[in-house]
Amino acid sequence: MNIKSLSWIACFYFLTLSFTTAQERPNIILIFADDLAYGDLGVYGATGWTTPHLDQLAADGAKFDQFYVPHAVCSASRAALLTGSYANRIGIHGALDHTATHGLNPKETTIAEMLQGNGYATGMVGKWHLGHLEEFLPTKQGFDRFFGLPYSNDMWPNHPESKNYYPPLPLIEGEKTLAYLEDQSELTTWYTQKSLEFIEQNKDRPFFLYLAHSMPHVPLFVSDKFRGKSEQGLYGDVMMEIDWSVGQIRKKLNDLGLSENTLIIFTSDNGPWLSYGGHSGLQGGLREGKGTSWDGGIRVPAIFTWPGKIPSGIIPNQPAMTIDILPTLAEITSSPLPELPIDGRSIWPLIQGKAIPEYPYYAYYNQNDLQAVIYGKWKLVFPHVYRTIPAGSELRNDGLPVKYSYIRMEKEMLFDLSTDPGESKDILSEFPDVVNQLREFAEQAREDMGDHLTQRIGAGMREPGKRKP
Repeated sequence: MNIKSLSWIACFYFLTLSFTTAQERPNIILIFADDLAYGDLGVYGATGWTTPHLDQLAADGAKFDQFYVPHAVCSASRAALLTGSYANRIGIHGALDHTATHGLNPKETTIAEMLQGNGYATGMVGKWHLGHLEEFLPTKQGFDRFFGLPYSNDMWPNHPESKNYYPPLPLIEGEKTLAYLEDQSELTTWYTQKSLEFIEQNKDRPFFLYLAHSMPHVPLFVSDKFRGKSEQGLYGDVMMEIDWSVGQIRKKLNDLGLSENTLIIFTSDNGPWLSYGGHSGLQGGLREGKGTSWDGGIRVPAIFTWPGKIPSGIIPNQPAMTIDILPTLAEITSSPLPELPIDGRSIWPLIQGKAIPEYPYYAYYNQNDLQAVIYGKWKLVFPHVYRTIPAGSELRNDGLPVKYSYIRMEKEMLFDLSTDPGESKDILSEFPDVVNQLREFAEQAREDMGDHLTQRIGAGMREPGKRKP
């Protein structure tokens, strides 16, 4: 099966399963946490803190056990989420900082632009990280309103490893800087308040709210409401405040009578930043963390809840990825897909507990390294260099990281994720047919999107947005 046939299948599902135009368009709330790990929610096995609101959100809808981001790093992960395309296809790599002169190309269609064109009010609260220059801010990418940070909350003068490299951290509303932050203790509270205001102001029309929490990315900050509340310490306190935020949003929806017509999605941009020790999250038995293409870096919690439309207690048994969110929202809102080709496909039937055709997913890192391909329960990992915490390292709990070491992986490895989610047993020699099939998928991706590991240039690459002269 080639990529063209897979795209046809995705299109077929969109056409045959799409909603009728007569159906009332749902409100959509997409909550995207930063560095929140696979094991950080109670329903995913967290200990040391509690997340009752998120656990209830999962019980009320669909909870994925195998949900991925294509890039285990901030900007690339967000570009993929908002466009339905692999970020390397559209020229976004790594984590953009204050020196970046590029951003998400305005020619790309974001979820916000797609829904805005279908009559939705669109608002973003939180971390953007797709270009800090005015021409790349959220208000230029389909959002009516924006309140938040232009990039990660550690990109400020107090960075523990880069003193005086970053300028003061701006808090922006629209396109105007409101203040430069010296303390972030109220950030989650502010984000929550702005989200509630947006819901209240748009209660009489369909709306899309993208809430991209800055936490639990380091540096960790928490308000007095939750300081010292968890058994674990500061990270647990931060997690409990994020959970509180979700509870506040659900309460507002209930108070306004909007719950039955609102889809809530909760997920994260990548796995835990393990070098920060007690200031990082729980891997949940997965291998490695943020900045790697092992499952600890790219597998994240994912919850979809919509009362009456998504049955409670659903646990899909097939993988999916953040690139699938845009086409899924296109289907349920009867919105046209972007004109430029995208990489995701609608997973609406899967969210409802139905099977859909298998589909290959790719994990990229660095500039454009194709490091792994996932297909159903199988994962083929290609030779590459990855970072890890050196054996015997004494991890800290004061916000300071330890140094990574780097391992060169010399040969391909195959894993059965259904029996070995920790990727501990290489079974490549036992399943040659599976390996050949996954190699074929990878070769098609290299032709399309390139691969620095094999020195390939893809035919389907697009440029990022460039700074205005």
